[in-house]
Amino acid sequence: MSESWTQDSWKKYPAQQQPEWPDPKELDLACQRLASYPPLVFAGEARSLMDRLAQVTRGEAFLLQGGDCAESFNEFTANAIRDKLKVLLQMAVILTHGLGKPIIKVGRIAGQFAKPRSSPMETKDGVSLPSFRGESVNDSSFSQEARQPDPTRMERAYFQSASTLNLLRAFTSGGFADLKKVHTWNQDFVAASLQGQRYSKLADQLSENLRFMEVLGINSANTPILREIEYYTSHEALIMEYESALTRKDSLTGDYYDCSAHMLWIGDRTRQVNGAHVEFLRGVKNPVGVKIGPDISVEDVLTLCSRLNPENIPGRLTLIGRFGHARISDCLPRIIKACQAEGFAIVWSCDPMHGNTYGTPSGYKTRSIKHILSELTQFFAIHKAEGSRPGGVHFELTGGNVTECVGGSQEVLEEHLEHRYHTTCDPRLNAAQSLDVAFLVAETLRQMG
Repeated sequence: MSESWTQDSWKKYPAQQQPEWPDPKELDLACQRLASYPPLVFAGEARSLMDRLAQVTRGEAFLLQGGDCAESFNEFTANAIRDKLKVLLQMAVILTHGLGKPIIKVGRIAGQFAKPRSSPMETKDGVSLPSFRGESVNDSSFSQEARQPDPTRMERAYFQSASTLNLLRAFTSGGFADLKKVHTWNQDFVAASLQGQRYSKLADQLSENLRFMEVLGINSANTPILREIEYYTSHEALIMEYESALTRKDSLTGDYYDCSAHMLWIGDRTRQVNGAHVEFLRGVKNPVGVKIGPDISVEDVLTLCSRLNPENIPGRLTLIGRFGHARISDCLPRIIKACQAEGFAIVWSCDPMHGNTYGTPSGYKTRSIKHILSELTQFFAIHKAEGSRPGGVHFELTGGNVTECVGGSQEVLEEHLEHRYHTTCDPRLNAAQSLDVAFLVAETLRQMG
């Protein structure tokens, strides 16, 4: 891999999972317009997130990353954005109390519009069309016109991301994120949950802590940290033209930042050590993540660490394991050992979603809460056994009352999936299931000490 890096040096390397754009001129024009638009985030914000993630590498904080599998143009409403933020805030409060440390909140939002696919083509009733690659590329409707990649959709994704960020900033600084309000939402959930008795002890302890703070005169009115939060955005850096066009040179440092999000990650399908995605992200200074699955070799993990974080800067690199509950115990320990031997500063995160997807007899893709919790529990136990720090969790979730994953306190069964299966791609935890998982993770970590 070349030592010299530019915004376009990725073009010299093979790029997996890219659309076959039909008109190069239209693509160039769309990219030129994107390059002229204002940045969605600022370099200083990305540096702030890196500082927070450095705390995670020292065991002083914990990363909570979550949001939609893929954002939608059709479900773009203020209520949908509010509800996704709400559930992440609720999870963060639960985890803060359970872990006894700050939670770094990073949404899969304001940019998660593209998805890798296992096949470039989809066939229905003998008709083959390009696969749906996310709203920033084409439409999910099964027609030739809808499935034609359209570069102007990247611009629509940009403007929707800008609007989403604007609303998120208003919510996170305007009182919506008030700790007392979020705790009240959690109390309502506990009261309505079939697992309420199990969760009530943790919720009651937090109530006592809040009352004690008020006795001391610490409240939302005089303590901004109780009503305002830091909230960061992230998405998979998949469509190379989009990411490259939104990369800017920071006027303060002279470094380049991908200003489409605070944090970017490379997916398990595009993490080739000599590929375009690694080449591109090695040159921007954002915090970056890499999804690693059961097929990755230890050698490739070490190479990725060296290329993406050659200076071994704490907070720069997050490894997001997506092994599956049946494979994590075979895969993760040797990777941890190898990285420890090299002295790499890594945020270790667990994605318990992607490795636990399966198909039902009725044709739905789903995930089981039981398997999700199994992988999470093993993740924490393995790190404890290896003397390492489990640094974060990564979920696909929504604030809506969907039925896409099975299990949880609502006791969603496979036969319930058809009731509210709304995802455009992979199955997500609904709001109640997300809180179930947060309470159970907090409970597990408190028991482990």
